Amino acid sequence: MKYRLLGRTGVWVSEISLGAMTFGGKDHPIFSSLGGLQQDDADRMVGTALDAGVNFIDTADVYSEGESEEMLGRALKHRRRDVVLATKLHAPTGPGPNDNGLSRLHVMQALEDSLRRLGTDHIDLYQIHNFDHITPFEETLSALDDAVTQGKVRYIGCANLAAWQISRALGISALHDQAKFVSVQSYYSLVGRDAERDLLPMVEAEGLSMTVWSPLAGGFLAGKQDRNGTVNDTGSRRAQEGFADFTPIDYERGHDVLDVVRAVAARHEVSCARVALAWLLAQRGVTSVVVGARRLDQLEDNIGASELTLTEQDLAELDKVSALPPAYPNWIQTAFAGARIPR
Repeated sequence: MKYRLLGRTGVWVSEISLGAMTFGGKDHPIFSSLGGLQQDDADRMVGTALDAGVNFIDTADVYSEGESEEMLGRALKHRRRDVVLATKLHAPTGPGPNDNGLSRLHVMQALEDSLRRLGTDHIDLYQIHNFDHITPFEETLSALDDAVTQGKVRYIGCANLAAWQISRALGISALHDQAKFVSVQSYYSLVGRDAERDLLPMVEAEGLSMTVWSPLAGGFLAGKQDRNGTVNDTGSRRAQEGFADFTPIDYERGHDVLDVVRAVAARHEVSCARVALAWLLAQRGVTSVVVGARRLDQLEDNIGASELTLTEQDLAELDKVSALPPAYPNWIQTAFAGARIPR
């Protein structure tokens, strides 16, 4: 396993991180299709990941309505010190009008609830899960700063925010000398490269880390689905009802990407999933790729991406078939950038 720095913290995290969204929710109408793993399975997943050198585990209070955090806490047992533990807040965790969002009231309650479920006295990386258009950033960031000061949280991060929202939050934190976001969790994959337009340049400019969720686009890049939509692996997430459209995909273009992924995988004699993950690890700004598996063999294969180095030819072919069309103002800035270099 290889390790990369978490922003400018000085903390090393594994470039493959374990996502715990598949833990719990066996009878839940949504989370049962995402995983539904029981405690014995979660124990094996966590043990296998830690034994392979994974030291970064990510969950959220909303996953399986809190059961994911509970199961993860039990699975870690006496190995809590071996892990940089991350969780998230924002989504509804109860029926009340204040059981969601990023108000000080909810931040403080959600934190205490996560600590209790995880069976720990601190969270290493506490992340807001989405943007709250009602609560001012000033209130949220002040509450998160208090959590850091109290020692209940080591670092804070965010997920699913736009680049301008993150930059604004960083400015507010700097103005008030408060704890700042050290990481950004974003959807990013060979069939979903939107993060490259603004998020990744911002991440690099601000010295943040990017962690990636759904790196296989909901299992699509595992290559188990043909152009007719037939899934040839019943254990694949693409075969699970309710999961197929979790991440938006242009399927015609996506299958063109998959054709190249399969060709690269054949050259290296590895799985399509391992190629898709290795491609992400070769991209600038990416610190860790979050993998969530339903089976142990899937997890072991995903972890193997850390040992796969794609060639320049591989990267060029994958980039060509998956590249985004130019967007404004990126294209005009790129067009005139060369004029700044003296002849």
